[in-house]
Amino acid sequence: MTAVTSAMTQTQAPATGEALYDRIRDIVRNDLSPLTVKIDREGFYPADVLRTLGAAGAFSQHLPSQNGRGEYDLSAALKVMDIVSQECMSTGFMIWAQDVACWYVEMSDNEYLKENLLPLLASGEALGGTALSNPMKYMAGIEPLHLSAEETDDAYIVNGKLPWISNLGEGHWFGSIFKVAGDDSRDVMAMVNTSWEGLEMKQLATFSGMEGTGTYALHFDNVRVPKTHVVGDPLMPYLKKMKAGFILLQTGMATGLIDGCIQLCEEVEPRLSHVNCYLDDRPDEMREELEDARDAIAELCSTPFNQDPEYIRTVLEARLLGSELCLRAANSAMQHTGANGYLVEAPAQRKLREAYFVAIVTPAIKHLRKELDAMAGC
Repeated sequence: MTAVTSAMTQTQAPATGEALYDRIRDIVRNDLSPLTVKIDREGFYPADVLRTLGAAGAFSQHLPSQNGRGEYDLSAALKVMDIVSQECMSTGFMIWAQDVACWYVEMSDNEYLKENLLPLLASGEALGGTALSNPMKYMAGIEPLHLSAEETDDAYIVNGKLPWISNLGEGHWFGSIFKVAGDDSRDVMAMVNTSWEGLEMKQLATFSGMEGTGTYALHFDNVRVPKTHVVGDPLMPYLKKMKAGFILLQTGMATGLIDGCIQLCEEVEPRLSHVNCYLDDRPDEMREELEDARDAIAELCSTPFNQDPEYIRTVLEARLLGSELCLRAANSAMQHTGANGYLVEAPAQRKLREAYFVAIVTPAIKHLRKELDAMAGC
């Protein structure tokens, strides 16, 4: 079994503020943009770009133990994701996956992982994602938990199958939840490595978009997960602590995609405004709604550990709004760009497919509405 090893090098303190965002824009322009079509059309996984982004500070902004500022700066993390998602939301999604893998460790009481794994994830030296789609649906009463485990003195032996886990590759990390059998039956969350014995990654589907995201089905066959890798036990207090941040971090994908769609509409204004003026969701209208959404999200990010039900409800509504605005903005971009947006390598049609991903990735629109309806009945 591959164990966590200590970080061998100390990375330079990440840039902050506009210096950071300028660095991210340079990486997007010089490293990511030439690969965007390849990522979308050929399913290319841009590991080198992700590591470059990590070295620039993309994955550490929301981590007080890693960002050099000692604060939970979710807004900075979202700004980075937003900038990247304007160009390629597949890569923006992988930033979210990496961000939440870091978030899992930061939110835990596991000093071993904080010392040995978190610096690697935060710097991009190690890559990883999240396997919480099934557990989130389980918690919402949508589907059963797919992983089960037997407890030993120093580990959990895990079995089961998970579909469609992203930002994975050989030696990558992810956080997952399994049900421990026995008299003390309970749910436990731990960080798992894809190279561990008994864990098999399989690509079982080809998607209409988001193909370059390192997405695999995972088959667990007596996978030994050491107790040193547990981040949540007892689970519910841990989930309550990290839930709002988990959901808020997704909104950077949405705002970036919406901005990218608006930019496509603005680009064709000089030659098509005389007829595009008859369309709904014009770029100036969409940009006003986008900035209002960004302001609302920024306010929510200032108190990510607020347990007030009204706050959690507003977080869910913000995530829902992001999905709904994505669909409107992408539809607008397709109509504003016309036939040129329908070409196979055109950004508009790619962004339309990306927008539907925002709408269906957990928590999907229907999932969010189910949770909000349940809260309304309390």
